[in-house]
Formats: sequence, C-alpha cells, structure tokens
Amino acid sequence: MMIVVFALVALAVLALLALVHRWLWTRLVRDTTVPGGLPRRIGTSLAIALPLLSVAALTSGRAGAPFWLQQAVAWPGFLWLAVLLYLTLTMLVAEPIRALLLRRLAHRAPSEAVPAASGAPANASANAPAPAPAEAPDAAHLAEVPAESAVRGPSRRTLARAVGGAAAAVALGTVANGAHGVLRGPTVKRVQVPLAKLPRAAHGFRIAVVSDVHLGPVLGRAHTLRIVDAVNRTQPDVIAIVGDLVDGNVHDLGPAAEPLRGLRARQGSYFVTGNHEYFSGAAQWVDHVRELGLTPLENARRALPYFDLAGVNDIAGESEGQGPDFQAALGDRDRSRAAVLLAHQPVVIHDAVRHGVDLQLSGHTHGGQLWPGNYLAELANPTVAGLERYGDTQLYVSRGAGAWGPPVRVGAPSDITVVELASYQS
Repeated sequence: MMIVVFALVALAVLALLALVHRWLWTRLVRDTTVPGGLPRRIGTSLAIALPLLSVAALTSGRAGAPFWLQQAVAWPGFLWLAVLLYLTLTMLVAEPIRALLLRRLAHRAPSEAVPAASGAPANASANAPAPAPAEAPDAAHLAEVPAESAVRGPSRRTLARAVGGAAAAVALGTVANGAHGVLRGPTVKRVQVPLAKLPRAAHGFRIAVVSDVHLGPVLGRAHTLRIVDAVNRTQPDVIAIVGDLVDGNVHDLGPAAEPLRGLRARQGSYFVTGNHEYFSGAAQWVDHVRELGLTPLENARRALPYFDLAGVNDIAGESEGQGPDFQAALGDRDRSRAAVLLAHQPVVIHDAVRHGVDLQLSGHTHGGQLWPGNYLAELANPTVAGLERYGDTQLYVSRGAGAWGPPVRVGAPSDITVVELASYQS
C-alpha cells in the first residue's frame, strides 16, 4: 500500500514539474524567440535537458551510479532546482504585470496599425483616382504572415523579453547569492542557555553544535575543512554533530570526511545519526566516525564532569530496528544532574520532556533552507530554528552547516552554533 501511495505522489510531482516547465518554456522561450531560430532551439533543448539532469541528480545516488557520474549531474541538476523555484515565483509575480502591459499594448495597437489597403489615405485628394483593389493573398502568403500585426508582433515579443529577462535576472541573482553563502562556509552563532540544575563550576561551558553538513557529490573535503577550522576557532568544551553528516557511502565520501579527525574539544566530540545516515548505511558511518575520533552516542549516555550528555538514534532507524530508545539513553540516570540530549529531529522533543531532559540539541530542518520552505518546515517540526521552551525542557534547533540538494540557502544562512551553558547559581 505504501509503495502505491509513494508511486502516486511521485507521479503527481512529476506531472506538476512537467506543467511548470511547459509554462516556463511558453513564457521564456516561445514568447521571446522567432520560430525556427537558434535561440528557440537552444531554449527548447535546455527546457528538456535541465529537468532530466535534476531527476538524475536526485536519483543517481540511490540507483548506485558511479560517484563521478553523481558529481557530474549534481551541480547542474541541483542548481537548476533552485533556479526553477525562484524563476517560477518571479514569473508568477510578473504574470499580472505582463497581462496589464499586454492590455495597454492591445488598446494602443489600432492607432499604430498600418491603414487598411481598401481605405483612402488621410491626406489624399478627393479628386484623386481610387486605388486599384488589393489583390487577394494566396494561401502560401497567409502562412507567412504572423498572427499579430506588423507593429504589434515585435512589441509583444519585446515585452516578453523584458519581463522574462527581469525574472531570470532576479532568480539567477538570488540563487548565486545563496550558493555563495553555502560555499563560503557557515557562520558561527553564539547562544546562551541557562540550566537550573547546572552547577556554578560549569557556567560558561561551550558546546559547538554542528548539524546537516550533507557531504556528498556537491559538498566535499573543502567544505569539511571550513567547518573544522570554524569549530576549532571557537575552542569548545564539547563538539556535538547532530546528524545528517553525509549523503553517500564511506567508500565515496571517506576522503571528504577525513578532516573531521582534526576536531579538537576539551571533553570530546560526539555524533548521533540523522535520517540521511540511514539512507547511506548508518552502521558503516558509525564505525567510520569512531575511527575519526568521534564518539557515537547510539541510545547512550556519557557522564561529563558537570552534566549528562545523551544521544538517541534518528527515528529513520526504526525501519532497521535501530530507532531512538530514550529509556536506554536516559532511563536510569540521576535526575538531580542536568541532562543535554543530542537528537537529530526536533519532533522527539516530547519524549525528551517526559524523560526530564533539560536541553535538546537538534538540526534536520535547515531553517527551511530555501524561502519559502520555512513555512513548510513549520508544518512538520515544532521548532524550525533557534531556542524554544517546552515545559521544563529547552530545545535548540540549528539551521545546519551545509545544504541538501541545491547548494543554496535563501533566508536561512548556514551556521555552527556555540551553545554556552549558564548556571543560575553563578
């Protein structure tokens, strides 16, 4: 049953994408170019090739394609998805403007049109001989005459080019700026979180939260190096990688993850799985990050000097019998001590509240990544980004240090967050 539902949803999405591409082709290619010309042939070819590259980018990894092929299709395919989003939005905004301008053009056209052949010129003498009747055009001549008048046709095309060019400029500029932000690397945010049970000696304890790096065909070793350098400069006491580190297997992405070996923290570096680890082979990645010097917390807890640090598997692991187990991670702990929980998805906050967690650190949402995606993220997550309180438990959600799919962020810049714990006793 689930397979049937998935297939129907996939077909509906593909049909919608086909309609959007058809509409964009009409507005940006057909309405702006001359039939049979080179620009129209190029535009039509791109309208076919770009969506195919996007589908290839989305499916090549799951299909087991060679990594070099995944990389070859990922950049153009994923970037086109981002351009498609903002090109569609800008063209939707431009559509009523275009309609208004066309209406004005239509009202102006009759006064600008060439006088009909059967009518006398305005400045002709009344005694001038009448012009000879116009010869009726044959079928071949009619086939060569465009539907618009000689004046109106080029005007409509010029208008279409102006509207389409402006929309394309906005979309491309937005995507270019968003891609530059991702490739430049995440910024460092600092958030102070007071915990009632934290002793005075732990006041100022720093946890560097890194989520959603998404190493893959697009973001690789250079991106990892940027993140490691940024984290180490904060001189944290603990480093917490809260899931979605990778999009691919260890064989392909092991070299990209290698710089994680350089992470430095006084009380160690810890890792919990995200949903994308279970798409990529979670067991192999848990073993590999351990080799890189990180400590996986698989439904487990570590007693640090001033509080308990726990971690649970992502809920995507339930399909493999490896889902979150809060009882194993938190059930037998001393509740007089503060507890900080690493959990990839914010939706488990209610389990954290029931188990007396003081602070949950999560990612997963990307802050929406591409506006207006934040509104969709709000439908599926209790908190999309930032710090919120749920009963006696606080939840902090990072926007993530990378990007999934398009290496682009709009309205949700990437970040590494240094959470500074504060004691009420200080």
